[in-house]
Amino acid sequence: MAAEYRLRLFENYRFVLYAPFYAAHALGAYAEEGLDVQLLPSPGPGRAEAALVAGEVEVGWMGPIRLMKQHDEDPNSPLVAFTEVICRDPFSLVGAHPNPNFRLAELPGLRFASTSEVPTPWLCFEQDLREAGIDPARVDRLIGRTMPENVAALADGSLDVAQMFEPFVEQAVAAGAHVWLPASARGRTSYTVFVTRRDRLAADPEPFRRMARAMYRTQRWLAAQPPEAIADTIKDYFPDLDHGVFSRALARYQGQGVWSTDPIVSEEGIARLRRALLGCGFLKRDVPFTECVDNTFAEAAVKG
Repeated sequence: MAAEYRLRLFENYRFVLYAPFYAAHALGAYAEEGLDVQLLPSPGPGRAEAALVAGEVEVGWMGPIRLMKQHDEDPNSPLVAFTEVICRDPFSLVGAHPNPNFRLAELPGLRFASTSEVPTPWLCFEQDLREAGIDPARVDRLIGRTMPENVAALADGSLDVAQMFEPFVEQAVAAGAHVWLPASARGRTSYTVFVTRRDRLAADPEPFRRMARAMYRTQRWLAAQPPEAIADTIKDYFPDLDHGVFSRALARYQGQGVWSTDPIVSEEGIARLRRALLGCGFLKRDVPFTECVDNTFAEAAVKG
């Protein structure tokens, strides 16, 4: 099908987590909907949102943390999520030794490193601690080191446990570490969504309607495929990653239910994330779901 519509899309990071985004391109899901989606490098957090507001691109993918922050600071922000792709927290606590009965209450006595590359994992984990009756300030955490550095520290015994996601979880496990607690176990936590301007949805709805349909097509494909097939399909996006590690990483995400199986932005997932962001003071007000989400096209895609 010839492309009838075009959208420019910001790619904020290239992570294994984002397999659904790359699968949509690799499978030709957008083309099947008569849509040409141009994948562009993002200028980075903050600047990407500003570029979306300014109309320099039509779509970005980002964590709802950034979207809600925009609305926290400006209730009239035009930005809105219209498709969910990552619906659970992809990070795990990985320990240097086996600990199958790990409890959060153990953490204050351990050498622990939190993720430094992005803020959401620690902010969400802080809420897990609070809900378990643990003051996050009691946790003596190491900050500022990269996930590869923490993989090495687990292996050399200088660290007890670290917070990380794929492919670093699989790399750590291959080096002798053990997964203690996947954050996905807490339940729905909206993690990555497609975002555009609300006025664009109203004035020119068709490309966004097709984008939601294409993502739903991709989500159904992902749910039905073995990890090796997913890895083969999107391997060109990760040419330097060991194929075995890649496949195992995808298998772990698939097994944890990290990827949304439909494009509808979960109100439960947004509420859980918002609760964490309010609890740590990242948000100053309770940003309403309907202020920052429009599920019109996602719901239509599911209904068919």
